[in-house]
Amino acid sequence: MSKHDRRKNCRKIMTIDLQIFQTVIKMPESLKQEILHYAKYLLEKHAKTELSPEQLEQPHGYGSWAGQIVMSDDFDEPLEDLKEYT
Repeated sequence: MSKHDRRKNCRKIMTIDLQIFQTVIKMPESLKQEILHYAKYLLEKHAKTELSPEQLEQPHGYGSWAGQIVMSDDFDEPLEDLKEYT
């Protein structure tokens, strides 16, 4: 097996964690700080998008949005911009 082939096989075996580590370790501190900040942001975003088993089991029937949507008192009044058409 040639040196090139061994290197190619090594890259296939390398995990994503190791690839990330080897890339980040070469960066200056300022870029490492940005990477850390972004990684924490992604974790928070991911945590918000995943629903817990309790949330999945909640009924979403009639009245489940009660009190969540508020309309202004003048909702049915004609709009000022459209007065010339009435």
